[in-house]
Amino acid sequence: MADYLYTHLPHIFFVLSIVLGVPAAVHATMTKEEVRAAIGWVGVIILSPVIGALIYAVAGINRIRRSSISSQRKFLHEIGQDAFMRFDAKDKHVLAHFEKRFAAMKTLGDRVSRCRLTTGNNIDILQGGDEAYHAMLSEINQAKRSILVETYIFDRDKLGLHIADALIAAVKRGVEVRILIDAVGARYSIPSIVGYLAKHGVKVDVFNGNIIMGLRLPYANLRTHRKIMIIDGRVAFTGGMNIRAGFSAEVMGEDNARDTHFRLTGPIVADLFHIASEDWRFATHETLTGEPWHIATPEKQPGDPVFIRAVPSGPDRSVEANHRMLMGAFSIAQSRVRIMSPYFLPDRELISALVTAARRGVEVDIVVPSINNLKLVDRAMTAQFDQILKGHCRIWRATGNFNHSKLLVVDGQWSYVGSSNLDPRSLRLNFEVDLEVMDAAFASEVEALVGNAMASAKPVLLQNLRARSFWVRLVERIIWLGSPYL
Repeated sequence: MADYLYTHLPHIFFVLSIVLGVPAAVHATMTKEEVRAAIGWVGVIILSPVIGALIYAVAGINRIRRSSISSQRKFLHEIGQDAFMRFDAKDKHVLAHFEKRFAAMKTLGDRVSRCRLTTGNNIDILQGGDEAYHAMLSEINQAKRSILVETYIFDRDKLGLHIADALIAAVKRGVEVRILIDAVGARYSIPSIVGYLAKHGVKVDVFNGNIIMGLRLPYANLRTHRKIMIIDGRVAFTGGMNIRAGFSAEVMGEDNARDTHFRLTGPIVADLFHIASEDWRFATHETLTGEPWHIATPEKQPGDPVFIRAVPSGPDRSVEANHRMLMGAFSIAQSRVRIMSPYFLPDRELISALVTAARRGVEVDIVVPSINNLKLVDRAMTAQFDQILKGHCRIWRATGNFNHSKLLVVDGQWSYVGSSNLDPRSLRLNFEVDLEVMDAAFASEVEALVGNAMASAKPVLLQNLRARSFWVRLVERIIWLGSPYL
């Protein structure tokens, strides 16, 4: 038998390469929407017989298929709260406060997001972990009916255990509590917080748990990178902040990382609950309905500011929703674009949109950290800086502690904040949630945060980038080649 296999091994390998390679190549051709991605995968499959098809099967196929995903309006009808539709923003509402180009952004959002722009909201900026965690703990301790949490990382450290104990206490008071943690993020701590919560009666689960047990894989695909907390259907928290001591100055002292989070009330709470509850249903098959999960009636009237849209995105039917919103925003910019992102690796389309805006005379300022927690990402994005600087954009390296904030403002009117980084992972591979906010006062606050970072930041200059060693630049470009998966 061994002699037979040895003699016919080339023929067996050839048959396997056809049997595995042809379906894989056909699948890549028919499902990839970007021609470069399709060509790349077909090339891998053809040039690496058998192995290429196996690599594609593991890394190239989106296995997230969710039949439960619904539009905002269908969801409101399902939970018997159709009255919230009265808060949908109309064109006349937008035109009463903003120029026509922002009404065009409303139309774009209506077509690329499954959530509508809503009126009658409130949004407060929470700067730093201590302010954000104190606000969350205050609401958790006051909860009477329900708490729903979805997060990427929930560490079993001093801060995480403090919040976990508050959630456990809420369960003992009779509050319905559901906690969804990403399968990768849950393993940033060993042992995981999941076991601690479950042991004390909290209903907890992990999202997309097909990750090898015990491994922490920060570059894994198809993760939920969303950070959502809903209390009593009345108040919501979202933004870029995970639950971990690293963001708390009270725990870490001066070495703490920085981030920005947001507290919201109004109709937007229903949309954020919709997004998080769908993810919970996907992971556990439990539908959150009934009185504990009732969404509180907004205090403001339909048509009142603030105008906010939730923009869920991810490798399902919401793929690239955040990317399309950003493309639209850069195209309507007339005076200035301010961006803060810890991981700035935009694709060619976004670079072209930013550069085109800058060439039209728009001031484009991009703030990234001087100190980055992901060294490979920092190297890759440095390799890409020359493309942006040559297009008349400005890049700044913020001094001080690592800042994880994701902030964007256009013309002091339109803001985009949330969990998405400007990198391929957030724009195509992770599940994210962002907020489109139309409000001049809020935009002014966000712009001030970016401006404060710019005030002490160091400009990245094209001549300095080019003056570095050839070997340093070559290493960065080699790392940049893998940027779609960093």
